[in-house]
Amino acid sequence: MPNQPAPNLLSWASEIDEGAIMQAARTARLPFVAGHVALMPDAHVGIGATVGSVIPTENAIIPAAVGVDIGCGMVATETTLTAADLPDTLAALMPMVERRIPAGVGKGHDDPGIDRSLSELGLPHTDLNPKQTKKVADQFGTLGSGNHFVEVCLDERDRVWTVLHSGSRGIGNQLAQFHITGAKKLMRKQAVGLEDPDLAYLVQSTPEFTAYIEDMLWAQRYAMASRARMDRVLINALFKVVGKGQRVRTINCHHNFTQQETHFGKSLWITRKGAIKADHGDEGVIPGSMGTRSYIVRGRGNPDSYHSCSHGAGRRMSRTKAKKQLSARSLTEAMSGRTWNADRAAALVDEHPEAYKPIDQVMADQQDLVEVQHTLRQIFNYKG
Repeated sequence: MPNQPAPNLLSWASEIDEGAIMQAARTARLPFVAGHVALMPDAHVGIGATVGSVIPTENAIIPAAVGVDIGCGMVATETTLTAADLPDTLAALMPMVERRIPAGVGKGHDDPGIDRSLSELGLPHTDLNPKQTKKVADQFGTLGSGNHFVEVCLDERDRVWTVLHSGSRGIGNQLAQFHITGAKKLMRKQAVGLEDPDLAYLVQSTPEFTAYIEDMLWAQRYAMASRARMDRVLINALFKVVGKGQRVRTINCHHNFTQQETHFGKSLWITRKGAIKADHGDEGVIPGSMGTRSYIVRGRGNPDSYHSCSHGAGRRMSRTKAKKQLSARSLTEAMSGRTWNADRAAALVDEHPEAYKPIDQVMADQQDLVEVQHTLRQIFNYKG
């Protein structure tokens, strides 16, 4: 159940940094925020708006609240395979995934089939230069870096699932930065005072607002289609290694996005920055950190959360702090028994499980937001 840590804030987090509360309170004080800001159990400090927050606005949107990875989200596929169908090790899968799903900052590929996949998406509203147009194609179907990952998991029935986390890659970032910078310039030009410049906003019915919405919606479609392609590639690779298998169902959901919805009798823009839509029956994927559990959930449609839930475990430590306080050795111990990028343990310390809140605590905090369908445990992890 939520608590109220500050005026116009409702929080489902049993563990939350005071800085995150102060940051969310600044957002809640904006004049166009139409109701309380909802903090999910994984809430932590972000840039401008708090990661793990749901922000209802009327006639305006904050581009930095959606963030720079527009449309980032999860895709999970349940298969007909069980643990008994798997080989003793999934080591053969790792080089196939590394080759077919490039990962890392700026990484792309030269797959000629991408052009066909992109033909239906078209291009964003903002004119792109030749380098950006090339980036759209090169990075479609690539994982990215940071906390983006590919996993193979087993649920409580020993059924095999694949899980993947990725967003709109470099082009989504560049479009977001363009509009965030534009919103800040407008605020300065109009002499609008803000507690935080990253809360710069665009007003509905202006050309700048329309341009942002069109670019944002395009980036969301790009991210979802890119995840769908990687999911197909991953499933095909897994079935090739195992020698058989079929899909049962796939769940593909955003957790950095905004859209118009009706809540408490008002038509609002609901911005979910690190949060999943969890209306009655909505299915979602909530990943834990490396070496911990992930969850397939169904929304309960809680009105106080604007039909939302957490998007993951939520950081406890910044990446810099994690690198200083945690070790490759303890990460290796935490990942024992799994196939993963063990040769890159030193580079992955910032993704150590101890850098995140315990996922079981996060799930306990939001029992009134979602119903757990399946609990997944990782057996294979490929990190961006």
